Amino acid sequence: MFGAPLRRAINPDGTFNVRRKGVSWRAFHPWLHVVNMSWTGFALLVAGFYLGINLLFASMYFAMGAESIQGSEAPTEFGRLMNCFFFSGHTLTTVGYGNLAPHGMRANLAATTEALVGLLGFALITGLLVARVSRPSARIHFSRNALIAPYQGGTALMFRLANERSNNLMELEARVMLMQVTGDAGKLERKFDNLTLERSTILLFPLTWTVVHPIDEASPLYGKDAAELKRMQSELLILVKGFDDTFSQAVHTRFSYRADEIVWGAKFLPAFSVEPEGNILLEIDKVSDFGETGL
Repeated sequence: MFGAPLRRAINPDGTFNVRRKGVSWRAFHPWLHVVNMSWTGFALLVAGFYLGINLLFASMYFAMGAESIQGSEAPTEFGRLMNCFFFSGHTLTTVGYGNLAPHGMRANLAATTEALVGLLGFALITGLLVARVSRPSARIHFSRNALIAPYQGGTALMFRLANERSNNLMELEARVMLMQVTGDAGKLERKFDNLTLERSTILLFPLTWTVVHPIDEASPLYGKDAAELKRMQSELLILVKGFDDTFSQAVHTRFSYRADEIVWGAKFLPAFSVEPEGNILLEIDKVSDFGETGL
């Protein structure tokens, strides 16, 4: 092995395994970060914003005294704090039920400021939500393994993919690059080779697509075995691009296979069949199924 093994360049979810160092704080883009974060993280962020702003203004109203918010009187201090919190919620959302109302210059200024914060804050959250839900994305299912199998009198590298969603993807294009680590332990280099595909584009994508790279004398895989690919920390980097007919926009997805995820001497089993009614049944959970053939 060339020193310590490198982590994969592209994670199974399509994200890159890159950690940046030495960048300025100006490089941080909050909008980009929020749009790309998980739905769970986004929901927690919105809930945290709502609770945080309400707690902040509720503390301000509470500190002004019971006379500043009409109707906030309560037998206990905690009860009055909760009334201030509810008044803050009414003001932030501009609901205004009428049972609680500001009294005095300080309370009215604070309520006016909070109403403005609420309007701007919810406008920002709405914009982020629209950006998240309207962004086209591909949900392409890749086989768990790539295979090297007998093919037309020789051998070929192949992997299979299918569309998990019911949207129409057209004009799909696949590009595959082989990354290998070369050199000595003191000077390692990453070498990248584009793999020539038997068919790099398809017009329609209703079923599965088996992407095939024939291993001939011009292939960077020619003459290599599983041990050699693993020694060189080989990784297949895959980029798939297509046109989403629903959003009328291009979509992209990424995937990768490490050397230990390549199975030698196998072929894919059928992943779709014809039902008695004549409909074609595509079984996504069978896209990764393969059988041994030997080499």
